[in-house]
Amino acid sequence: MDFCKMNGAGNDFVVIDNRALDRALEREAIERLCDRHRGVGADGLLAVEPARDPQAADFRMRYYNADGGEAEMCGNGARCFARFARRLLAEGALPPATLRFETEAGVIGAEFPDDRQVRIRMSDPSPVERDLELEADGRRLLVHHVNTGVPHAVTWVDSAEELDRLPVASLGRGLRLHQRFQPAGTNVNFAWAEAPGRIRIRTYERGVEDETLACGTGMVACALVHHLITGAPSPVRVTVAGGDTLTIDFTQPESGVFREVHLTGPADFVFHGCIDP
Repeated sequence: MDFCKMNGAGNDFVVIDNRALDRALEREAIERLCDRHRGVGADGLLAVEPARDPQAADFRMRYYNADGGEAEMCGNGARCFARFARRLLAEGALPPATLRFETEAGVIGAEFPDDRQVRIRMSDPSPVERDLELEADGRRLLVHHVNTGVPHAVTWVDSAEELDRLPVASLGRGLRLHQRFQPAGTNVNFAWAEAPGRIRIRTYERGVEDETLACGTGMVACALVHHLITGAPSPVRVTVAGGDTLTIDFTQPESGVFREVHLTGPADFVFHGCIDP
């Protein structure tokens, strides 16, 4: 099987062309491909498939976590998917300026500000549930929850030092499995506001079951909660554990529901290869 290894702000993926629908994406095979010791190694797998409605989208994006389970959406994955699909469409011609692709969270639009950056139009998030008092890993936490394509819990810390020393794996796992978010569970983000409109985050990802260097839908969740708590205007800049800083812009109508949410950041090709899946 031919594949491409890509990363978006340190969130890495195996990406394959499955437009012919000739790849049986079984859970065990995906888990094996994403294994960092016995496979390619990745946080998840992306597959390019034909759109179910060709009038509405150019492609369909299938996203699978490293444990082989399919997820509705991945923000960093969507940017990588868009760059990979754009290259497929070009095939020697000028690449398109925009793309639209189906996900289980809705149709996503993509623009390409330059050769490395991708700006994606996210699906509309759910209303934010604010100020949930929950206990995890022996701590009482004030948690906010929002679905930005996939569910995300957001909790704030008071300093950069606290964020740096936080036990993200154990604390994140406690919230990810909390009864409040069952049966599906949730992703978990820990955030610190260094200034209005500038935040740093660390993320525990459901499906990876560990901290990752970045999570696009998690960045969006933190940016929207930051706006609600502080009133910081759009855009909000978010720095992730991998060191990259991405930009989230949005509008918020009087109803309190966010619309026109965009995530802009890098999507990089790492290498191409062939592997026995």
